[in-house]
Amino acid sequence: MPDLILRLALPSPLRRLFDYLAPVGLSRSALQPGVRLRVPFGRREMIGVLVEVDSQSEVPTDKLKPALELLDTRPPLPASLFKLCLWTAQYYQHSLGDTLSWALPVLLRQGEPAETRQERYWLASKGASVDDPRLARAPRQRDALKALAQHPHGVAHSLLSQLQLNRDSLQLLHEKGLVRVEVRRTQPHAKPAHWLAQPELPLNAEQRAAVNAVASGWDQFNAFLLAGVTGSGKTEVYLQLIHQCLEAGKQALVLIPEINLGPQTFDRFARRFNARIALLHSAVNDRERLDAWLAARDGEADIIIGTRSALFTPMKNPGLIIVDEEHDASYKQQEGLRYHARDLALVRARQEDVPIVLGSATPSLESLHNAYSGRYALLKLTQRAGGASQPRFLRLDVKSRPLDSGISGPMQQAIAQTLAAGQQVLVFLNRRGFAPTLLCHDCGWLSECPRCDARMTVHQRYQELRCHHCGHVERQPSNCPKCQHVDLRPVGAGTERAEERLAVLFPDYPVLRIDRDSTSRKGAMDRLFATINKGEPCILVGTQMLAKGHHFPRVTLVSILDADGGLFSADFRASERMAQLIVQVAGRAGRAEEPGKVIIQSHLADHPLLVQLTEQGYFAFAEQALSERRSAGLPPFCHLALLRAEAHKPGQAEGFLDEACGEAEHLLGELGLTGIELLGPVPAPMERRAGRFRAQLLVQGNARAPLHRLLNHWLHALEQMPSGRAVRWSLDVDPIDLF
Repeated sequence: MPDLILRLALPSPLRRLFDYLAPVGLSRSALQPGVRLRVPFGRREMIGVLVEVDSQSEVPTDKLKPALELLDTRPPLPASLFKLCLWTAQYYQHSLGDTLSWALPVLLRQGEPAETRQERYWLASKGASVDDPRLARAPRQRDALKALAQHPHGVAHSLLSQLQLNRDSLQLLHEKGLVRVEVRRTQPHAKPAHWLAQPELPLNAEQRAAVNAVASGWDQFNAFLLAGVTGSGKTEVYLQLIHQCLEAGKQALVLIPEINLGPQTFDRFARRFNARIALLHSAVNDRERLDAWLAARDGEADIIIGTRSALFTPMKNPGLIIVDEEHDASYKQQEGLRYHARDLALVRARQEDVPIVLGSATPSLESLHNAYSGRYALLKLTQRAGGASQPRFLRLDVKSRPLDSGISGPMQQAIAQTLAAGQQVLVFLNRRGFAPTLLCHDCGWLSECPRCDARMTVHQRYQELRCHHCGHVERQPSNCPKCQHVDLRPVGAGTERAEERLAVLFPDYPVLRIDRDSTSRKGAMDRLFATINKGEPCILVGTQMLAKGHHFPRVTLVSILDADGGLFSADFRASERMAQLIVQVAGRAGRAEEPGKVIIQSHLADHPLLVQLTEQGYFAFAEQALSERRSAGLPPFCHLALLRAEAHKPGQAEGFLDEACGEAEHLLGELGLTGIELLGPVPAPMERRAGRFRAQLLVQGNARAPLHRLLNHWLHALEQMPSGRAVRWSLDVDPIDLF
């Protein structure tokens, strides 16, 4: 019998498979594609995934090493998800081993069994007594034994902290033979008899039409774009669709853009349904994540909620995929496997033949284009739920007006009036820290980052200068490093400065800051929201974290302090992002009885883009932006791939890209491909970042198929290039950030 050759995908950047011999004594039937094997790799061991079994290898058999052990009796990844990973690796030009590694939870990558967890239970031993002489001087152990004696069926290890039982005490009792440990498989929760825990809300005509449109096509792929103004009750549409999905005995996958939205989404779903809900995001520990992943795979979780990586969660009976806030840039992974969760969710829905709903108040131009060209069905919700009216927009021209920490006089008056009326104010400023830079008034020195072409931000509270690009931190100097004078001034305003100034201007009201710095500690976000939800007048200051999906019922004024940034950017997507941000933030204002007001401070209050957005709304702006993109030949009317390179020495990255560009031109001629342009190489907009010099080469194609044909051949050539070894390079297919 010839040797069985196992072709494995290993978590490595190399875009190829690795051959091994099968472990001795394993039958051919045990080796199904998708199972994990432990294999030797150089001096270490790795966990690989079996892709195919062959009888021949290009490597001589005597040179092949045998795999060490088979870890699974059945593949942990279902066939449908394995197929999605193959598609992803191919489309994003990424190594298959690395892609499969992304799709598996951390513990499975480390070789843990892919079976539902066995739980440890602590029980008091027979005949164990609190009067045991060995416990005479151990009050903690005595209390622990007393507590265990009250639970004859044992206490699960995961509940110890809730019952305030000390693990060390139990361990010492175990060593004395006074307690014992039993291992049992956790029983899955039974399916509830009734799905609804609270009644559904009545739907208006638009919501009803949206639910009916999606529900008319269960069990087949259909893509829907649910474009509803903020507050129009998109979540209610999702909930009623999920209810129908659960009734049909299927599972629903809900993707959200930010971890911060996880708890509130979970609570909302848990209040409505008696369902088994799994929450998956990076703040969940590895053990909990694996449990949730296995529960979804085995059909023991009914609703799966998670951020972009949750897309790779297997489902036994998939029925519906929902991508909330589909326009959000957080769905795009920016390092390693640079996939876009929204785009992949569409591929998955098509492969599994289930409907998918993309929801947003400000849909991305790509999704709108797909809806207008008939690829998606467009469902619009134009009325706010509960009869609330749309917020009023006011553009406030601050040219030549004095600004106090970025806040103009009229803005201060508007804030004072709102607070006096007993309502809340949201002040939006998309810049964390105290001030964007520190300046010496005498010699003009600026706080530059030593590792990036960027200024360091002043963080007053910690007396630090921080670079928001590479994370470099320095103590804030007391005198100028260049001329030694002490007149150092923070220039510009960030959220910290706005918070400090507002606290001085409005001393009678609490000022709450919500940004990455103030919410980094565990539970900080929940505490802030608890204060806000009391409904007492207060001022919320924050960055774009505030713009995403949060519901603040008592906010009636939204003030946007600096709307000019998006009007001057080199990035063609900047105006779209700015428009989305403004509309999303504005959506936090107003409730049924109180119409909201949005004041936008700008030095360009008459800018046509701002005027159109505030007077005609987002969709008018989007149609205008789409026609501009069409005439400029930019996405979604073309397809991009960006080759990035970075190196320690200046010119090194560009040298590699020059060579890559020459290779691409040669391939275009050889393969006879047309409609593809090479733009660059050019230095990156921020050339030096974290001590490395960066450059990029943009490949633009009119059609997707020829572009991908070129990329396939090109990447093989790039991997062979000697100059590629001296630089760090990556290819980003469908980039959303050209920086």
